[in-house]
Amino acid sequence: MGLNTQQAILNTKYYAIIVAGGSGARMQSAVPKQFLLLNGKPVMMHTISAFYQSVNRPSIIVVLHADYHHYWTELCKEHDFRIPHYLVNGGETRFHSVLNGLALVDDDAIIAVQDAVRPLITVDIIDQSYKYAMEHGNAIVAVKSRDSIRQIQNQKSYALVRDEIYLVQTPQTFQSSLLKKAYQQAFNTNFTDDASVVEQMGVNINIIPGSYTNLKITFPEDIAIAEMLLKQKSHS
Repeated sequence: MGLNTQQAILNTKYYAIIVAGGSGARMQSAVPKQFLLLNGKPVMMHTISAFYQSVNRPSIIVVLHADYHHYWTELCKEHDFRIPHYLVNGGETRFHSVLNGLALVDDDAIIAVQDAVRPLITVDIIDQSYKYAMEHGNAIVAVKSRDSIRQIQNQKSYALVRDEIYLVQTPQTFQSSLLKKAYQQAFNTNFTDDASVVEQMGVNINIIPGSYTNLKITFPEDIAIAEMLLKQKSHS
């Protein structure tokens, strides 16, 4: 389902903005990675389904480049995918895409921003994110690094303390008043995710536990790994 007007979806307390960028270049694929098949279904459908199963039943906003709206609509018909969602045009960068999605969000709400290509996100983590953000303003899902970390500066490498390093995932969840205010700032190339946009205002960012299986589909081998994890999940 689509919306032609930039108006808030009324009477909704929870939202999910699913950001579907990516050209498929790193996947060596002509099709953007959010459309690649994962266990017979496009990656993004798995992501949307997880949010639809949340106890909070968020209004789902999919931000997608205008060139792919028709293609996505056809995929939904082909796979009989009927989960209600609002389709919004993507922007020049991820920042601008999220900004476009925020135009449909009510002022007094909780918003989760999710990468479309993280199809293994669990309903439990989604629900915990909404709850924590409601109580504390924001909740950023992350996991501790399992590897030793080194930083290169001036052609020299330095060991960092692994226990202090977290790998950031999505969802990144915020009270809407906070996120909307943050996105009124001018675009900055240092904005790598929603947390960095909010942090620019001097707001403390809260980390909550993610999952090592919450993969981001980036390279061809990620599809094979994700399929294996999905099959394990269905048999457990």
